[in-house]
Amino acid sequence: MKPRDLLILIGIIGIVLMMVLPLPTILLDVLLIINISLALTILLLAMNTQDALQFSIFPAILLVTTLFRLALNVSSTRLILSEGHAGDVITTFGSFVAGGELAVGFVVFLILVIVQFLVITKGSERVAEVAARFTLDAMPGKQMSIDADLNAGLINEQQAKERREKIEKEADFYGAMDGASKFVKGDAIAGIIILLINLIGGFAIGMASEGLSFNEAISKYSILTIGDGLVSQIPALLISTAAGIIVTRSASDGNFAEDISSQLLSYPKLLYIVAGTITVLGLFTPIGPVTTLPIAAILVFASYRIQKTMNKQQAEASQMVEEQEIEEVRSPESVVNLLQVDPIEFEFGYGLIPLADAQQGGDLLDRIIMIRRQCALELGLVVPVIRIRDNIQLKPNEYVIKIKGNTIAHGELLLNHYLAMSSGLDDDTITGIETTEPAFGLPALWIDEAMKERAEMSGYTIVDPPSVVATHLTEMIKRHAYELVGRQETKMLVDHLKESSPALVDELIPNILSIGDVQKVLVRLLKEKISIRDLVTIFETLADYGTYTKDHDILTEYVRQALSRQITHQFVGNEEVLRVVTISPAVEKKIAEAVQQTDQGSYLALDPMTSQSIIRKMNDELQKLLQIGQQPIVLASPTVRMYLRGLMERVMPDIPVLSYNELESNVEVQSIGVVNI
Repeated sequence: MKPRDLLILIGIIGIVLMMVLPLPTILLDVLLIINISLALTILLLAMNTQDALQFSIFPAILLVTTLFRLALNVSSTRLILSEGHAGDVITTFGSFVAGGELAVGFVVFLILVIVQFLVITKGSERVAEVAARFTLDAMPGKQMSIDADLNAGLINEQQAKERREKIEKEADFYGAMDGASKFVKGDAIAGIIILLINLIGGFAIGMASEGLSFNEAISKYSILTIGDGLVSQIPALLISTAAGIIVTRSASDGNFAEDISSQLLSYPKLLYIVAGTITVLGLFTPIGPVTTLPIAAILVFASYRIQKTMNKQQAEASQMVEEQEIEEVRSPESVVNLLQVDPIEFEFGYGLIPLADAQQGGDLLDRIIMIRRQCALELGLVVPVIRIRDNIQLKPNEYVIKIKGNTIAHGELLLNHYLAMSSGLDDDTITGIETTEPAFGLPALWIDEAMKERAEMSGYTIVDPPSVVATHLTEMIKRHAYELVGRQETKMLVDHLKESSPALVDELIPNILSIGDVQKVLVRLLKEKISIRDLVTIFETLADYGTYTKDHDILTEYVRQALSRQITHQFVGNEEVLRVVTISPAVEKKIAEAVQQTDQGSYLALDPMTSQSIIRKMNDELQKLLQIGQQPIVLASPTVRMYLRGLMERVMPDIPVLSYNELESNVEVQSIGVVNI
């Protein structure tokens, strides 16, 4: 056993022996001073802890100090009743506090007991009881939070273990404090009983054994009783206060003194109001200015000094932040941050700032949220966060849309105007600034408020500037959605699907296809504006055919055929007839014969003259659909669809190319033209 452990063991045994063995007065004086010193130490420790668990031994210390104090009460009572003297400490406390008036001494003692018993002890007991209950109730939620952080990779196993241990210690601590508070409560009651015993017993012994008169007995034993009570209750009051501080402390980064100074004096201007109130009391009440004005002056001076210090600290903090930013720019690692490219950026000139400023009525941020929701529903794609910033290099009314740092679209807006698009019948009375609708390239006019109502009556479609931007941004995201799907985004979609279909994902990845293989198929679908929201069907098809081929183009064709109902609904809608341009058997034969097979896959090796001829004939036939107001669609056989799409992609990227297997059997197909060369 270590000497420290042995010393504490001897001390506990000594406390018990004090209740049985008589102590000399000089030793009692020393122990009483030690008791007061110990109580002060505990109070100061409680005030300087930042967390209750930093003083987790406090419940046990509360029990030991209470037992020590009761042992001193027993020893002092024995000396008072047997010798009529209990040492200099008790006599000094009794004479000094009473000041020659026994009634004053009794009143002070009773006040201390009442404050300790009814205010501090009872309050601490209630707080400890409630804290113990709420800590136990919150344990399951805290445990689940730790498990969630661990599963998400935010913490490691060691950190999770430490957090769980802290939660268990908190529950144990507040439970122990709830029970330890009863010791303090019992100590206060015992103090009152011991007071009565000393007082009544002293009177009786003094008059019967020592032959003292009534007045002499009252004087002698009252002073000793009051001194004994005070020398016990003052340390008890200090420890009860420490218990109250411990159980009422919430989570904080500082100790008790730091919290008071930082929070109570966090608004120094309020001290001016307090000083003014104190001044009014001194000038207009009988209190007088002699007492109030010095205090008001101190408050004003303190407010000024605190405010000046806070301003200096804020200036130093700002300077430090600026120095850190400059240092970061100078550091070699700062160049690495410049390599980060935002997936989507929307930049605008200073004249369009009201679009994004909510205080000026701008709702661009809300519209972008709706755009992301719309893309999720229509394409099954989680659009990354769109970076919005102003750019002084742009014209005041200009904006640009960027994908991965490259500009893909731009436009200009007139905030105080409306975009008017004709339905086909132009009205010469509608005048404005000629422009082009940015999303679809249609001719339009910027008209003012006075012209808006007339344009609506003439059948024009009227769009406000925020809607123009939202529509343009939406179309650009749909057109370039395939560029936003990388392996990391695919992994996120796979993880989301795994929550509902774990068996499907486990079979496909990585046993049949890798994340990269799946990503290439999704990119090909999005490139032709086919929604990938039905991931279950896509993954089922890949799992079925991925064992036979790893060619991404062929796998994409199988997936498109599996999504025939979705594709049919997308291009046919509620119409009964699908009007298309078909490919003649001769042209399909030429395309099929020009397909070259390699180890990396297949590609179309068609001569330039034939390619140009097919494209030219295709354009002529598609114009027939446009003339009757129909969406231009090309229909080909499944064997050549993907090669024909590759041929048309550069010159007609927005023209959908479908195969017969991608349409439902109940769809009536009407050929408006046939591509033949």
